[in-house]
Amino acid sequence: PAIRSDVLMCIFLTSLRCVFSKELKSPSSMVKPMSPSDFLDKLMGKTSGYDARIRPNFKGLNSTQICSSDYRLNVFLRQQWNDPRLAYKEYPDDSLDLDPSMLDSIWKPDLFFANEKGANFHEVTTDNKLLRIFQNGNVLYSIRLTLILSCPMDLKNFPMDIQTCTMQLESFGYTMNDLIFQWLDEGPVQVADDLTLPQFVLKEEKDLGYCTKHYNTGKFTCIEVKFHLERQMGYYLIQMYIPSLLTVILSWVSFWINMDAAPARVGLGITTVLTMTTQSSGSRASLPKVSYVKAIDIWMAVCLLYVFAALLEYAAVNFVSRQHKEFFRLRRKLREEQRYRDLYFTGYGIDSCLSGDGPLSEAAAMFAGLPPGHVLFEIRRRFVERAKRIDTISRAVFPLSFLVFNVFYWITYKVLRNEDIHPALQP
Repeated sequence: PAIRSDVLMCIFLTSLRCVFSKELKSPSSMVKPMSPSDFLDKLMGKTSGYDARIRPNFKGLNSTQICSSDYRLNVFLRQQWNDPRLAYKEYPDDSLDLDPSMLDSIWKPDLFFANEKGANFHEVTTDNKLLRIFQNGNVLYSIRLTLILSCPMDLKNFPMDIQTCTMQLESFGYTMNDLIFQWLDEGPVQVADDLTLPQFVLKEEKDLGYCTKHYNTGKFTCIEVKFHLERQMGYYLIQMYIPSLLTVILSWVSFWINMDAAPARVGLGITTVLTMTTQSSGSRASLPKVSYVKAIDIWMAVCLLYVFAALLEYAAVNFVSRQHKEFFRLRRKLREEQRYRDLYFTGYGIDSCLSGDGPLSEAAAMFAGLPPGHVLFEIRRRFVERAKRIDTISRAVFPLSFLVFNVFYWITYKVLRNEDIHPALQP
C-alpha cells in the first residue's frame, strides 16, 4: 500500500492449451520398443529437426488458452498447449514426465505477469517445476512461483474497505497474430481451501477478463483475474476505535469535577488532547500519504475535536465563574479611593462632601455606600450558577452529540458505502 498490502494467497493456474493446425506428417508406426533416452533423442534431439526457438505451427494462426486460479502470492502456474511436433506413437506410455532440465529443449509460451513487482522461483529441495508430454502432442508445464503483484488501493473507506487486486498475464514477444490466451470455461480459478489472511477475507466472486495491450510493437494478448478482498476490522477496533472512544469518554469526566479544581480539570483536558493526537498520528503511520480523507481520519478528527472542546469548555466555565470578582475588585478600589480622598481632605481641613466629583465619583456614588450582603453578593451567586449550568448542559450535550455522530458514521461506512461497493463487484 504508495502502500503495499501483503496478501498471502495460494493460486493454481491451470491449463494453457494451444491447438495448432496439422502441418506436420504423422509419426511413423512403432517398429520396436525404444528406450526412453533414445526416444527423447529422436523426439527432441539435435537430429530430430525440433527447434525450440520456433513456436508450433509457425506461420499458422490459432489460439492458446490459459486459465489461472490462484498478493504477496504463492502461485502454481500450470500451462498446457499442443505442439504437434511432440506427438508420438513409438512409445507405449500415454504421457512422459520429463526432467525440468528438458525445458530448455522445447518451445514455451512467453507468458509474464504484467503487474509484477517482484518474483522468485522455488528450488528447495529441487526445482519446483513439472514437464509432461502426452501422445497427442499436448504439453503440461507447471511451476511454483512467489509473486509480488501491484494492487493500487482506494482507501477512502479504510478500514472498512473492499480492495480489488488484479493479476494480469500477458505475452511478452508474440503478438495476437501468433498467440492468444483464453480462460477455460470450467474451474478457471481455484484457491486453496485452507487459505486464511490476517486482515482480509477473500470474496468468493472473482472477475475473469481480458486486458489486451496495444503497444508500438503490436497488439499482445493479455488475460486477468480480479480478487476482491474485504478488510476485517478486528485489529482496528482494538487498536484504534475503542481506545479513542475511551479517551473521549474520559475527557467528559471533567464536567463532574468541581470548577474550582483548576489543576485537575486542566491536567485531564491536556492529557486527553495529547493522547488523541498520538493515537491519530499512529493511525496514519502505516498508511500512504494520500491526498483524500479516509474513514479513520474522520473518526480521529472528530474524537480530537471532542476532547479539545472539553478543554475549551472548562476555559468558558472558569471565565464565567470569575466575572463576579471584577465587581468585588471594583468595589475595593472605590473604597480605597474614598479612603484616600477622605484622608487628603481631612489633612487640609476641608470637608470631603464639598470637594466635588473626582475622576471616579460616579462609580463611587453607585457602589461606595452599599452595605455588606448587598446585590453584589447575589451577582456572585448568579455567575457561579451560570458556570455550573454550562457544566450541566455539557454533561448531556457532549455524549448525545457524539452518539449521533456514531450513528451517522457507522451507517455511512458500514451500510451505505458497502451497498455501493458490492453491486460493482458482481460479474
